Amino acid sequence: MNDMAKNLILWLVIAAVLLTVFNNFSVENAPNQMNYSQFVQQVQNEQVRSVTIDGYTISGERNDGSSFQTIRPSAEDPKLMDDLLSNNVTVVGKKPEQQSLWTRLLIASFPILLILAIFMFFMRQMQGGGAGKGGPMSFGKSKAKLLSQDQIKTTFADVAGCDEAKEEVEELVDFLRDPTKFQRLGGTIPRGVLMVGPPGTGKTLLAKSIAGEAKVPFFSISGSDFVEMFVGVGASRVRDMFEQAKKQAPCIIFIDEIDAVGRSRGAGMGGGNDEREQTLNQLLVEMDGFEANEGIIVIAATNRPDVLDPALLRPGRFDRQVVVPLPDIRGREHILNVHLRKVPLADDVKPTFIARGTPGFSGADLANLVNEAALFSARRNKRLVGMEELELAKDKIMMGAERRSMVMTEKEKLNTAYHEAGHAIIGLVMPEHDPVYKVTIIPRGRALGVTMFLPEQDRYSLSRQQIISQICSLFGGRIAEEMTLGPNGVTTGASNDIKRATELAHNMVAKWGLSEEMGPIMYDEDESHQFLGGPGQGGGKLKSGDTTTRLDREVRKIIDGCYAQAQQILEDNRDKLDAMADALMQYETIDADQLKDIMEGRDPRPPKDWDEPGSGGGSPVTGDPAATADNDQPSADSEEGDEEDDDSPGRRPSDPLGGPAGS
Repeated sequence: MNDMAKNLILWLVIAAVLLTVFNNFSVENAPNQMNYSQFVQQVQNEQVRSVTIDGYTISGERNDGSSFQTIRPSAEDPKLMDDLLSNNVTVVGKKPEQQSLWTRLLIASFPILLILAIFMFFMRQMQGGGAGKGGPMSFGKSKAKLLSQDQIKTTFADVAGCDEAKEEVEELVDFLRDPTKFQRLGGTIPRGVLMVGPPGTGKTLLAKSIAGEAKVPFFSISGSDFVEMFVGVGASRVRDMFEQAKKQAPCIIFIDEIDAVGRSRGAGMGGGNDEREQTLNQLLVEMDGFEANEGIIVIAATNRPDVLDPALLRPGRFDRQVVVPLPDIRGREHILNVHLRKVPLADDVKPTFIARGTPGFSGADLANLVNEAALFSARRNKRLVGMEELELAKDKIMMGAERRSMVMTEKEKLNTAYHEAGHAIIGLVMPEHDPVYKVTIIPRGRALGVTMFLPEQDRYSLSRQQIISQICSLFGGRIAEEMTLGPNGVTTGASNDIKRATELAHNMVAKWGLSEEMGPIMYDEDESHQFLGGPGQGGGKLKSGDTTTRLDREVRKIIDGCYAQAQQILEDNRDKLDAMADALMQYETIDADQLKDIMEGRDPRPPKDWDEPGSGGGSPVTGDPAATADNDQPSADSEEGDEEDDDSPGRRPSDPLGGPAGS
């Protein structure tokens, strides 16, 4: 229904209501109202000069010139006219009023119009209400949200930390502004751009900035919005979305989490979904079918490109893949500058120090860090966000929130102190291990204590020695408990440490080819392909029983060697283990400088104030920001004493190969 028809029906309803109100309440209050008996008596007494009869209403004038009005009863009075005429009363009749043709038509058609209006209202509600609301008959309509060029305020200035990705998409902006520049040379702009990267790296923000720079409409939809319980609905929504986009061309269609609809068709477990496959087929046709979609650029985002259908990634559909990686140290500094502009800052804030102390953080993590720092300042009734609040926010994100209200016995605290001291000492002694950033026995998150390691530089990969050092430090907590409490006093706090150490040792042998016995052969397939009908279908590559036995034996050999090496280190540094545990019992949290004092045989210095030079950021061991490098991918790790049956480690932004880590 168009706007004119809706307005006409609305005015008709208003007019009918006003007419009814007017007819019901517009009764004039006549002066000198008297009852019918008094009127008859005055007529018989010859006091009435003239009367006007209008239905049941009788009005007239007396001999003295005064007027009156009365209402005759519904019962007929046949003697009334005789009395009037016999007493010389002038009788005037009034013609009955007749309603106009339009009024009669309106009154007669009002019930029908009311029924039609109610019917159209319910039909409109069923079709979605016209305002983005869903209805039973709106299944086939696209759920894409349209943002006009005036609504998008995001530009490339709001995107930081992904300079290479910005360069890749800048020519999209040039094409949308001036298509003839490319068409003159026979070039065509990519039909689709696939943005790939870990969660929180800014894929959606980058897509929106393209529309903001080009000043074109922006359609935004999630991949899950296409799929419904009825087969064919998703395909209908794809058609409707592209029809709307053609009317707004040139424009951008952004599909977030496209893996929800673009997963490989009919492949292994999870495949064979008719609705999703039909939706994907329609998307493939719309992007590169017989009809040309000139001026429509499809941008999609995913963090699982390996599960996408190959037909979706071929040239002509998603011609270009733009990788949006985790930012390096320079990128993190630029991202921090963008977010720090939104909060009032103290003079001691140095984004460079924060960037060096947050390896593995995505753009969303850094935005969360700044927000948490602002909340810390608000709780303290401060007007500015300082370096202390930023460091507290960083610790909260990396190690979890403090739980100072948790009641622990002195025995449990002492055991936790030895556990964390064991991690820290081995991390400080083992070659090529990440420096220790901070050790605390304050419960954080789900952990009773945390030993946090931060790398001196961003990196892409780990050497065999670095992995061995990590395994040794993971066993440091359990060995320290065994040395102080005896074999029967070892607690379950090392459960997560054992799990992670076993995973590292197994990957060394079965995936990374770092075992002399097994050689550079991959014995385990990539688990990410087990649902795609690829090499991993059926639960992994089949191995002989002898090979499995040799794998297990080699893993056990690595674990036993690392355990013995870690045990020897702690026995050689027993005095430092006791001193570090005492320091943790006294201060609860000790930093890199205090750890350095203990390892050099001195009493640990008191905790620093935040105003002292070198107390913020920089190298976790030296406090010198110049000691950090800035050219590799981030990788941070943490060790902790868990609560009983707790398998959740502290924040681990990356695994040993620099990729995203799991819990």
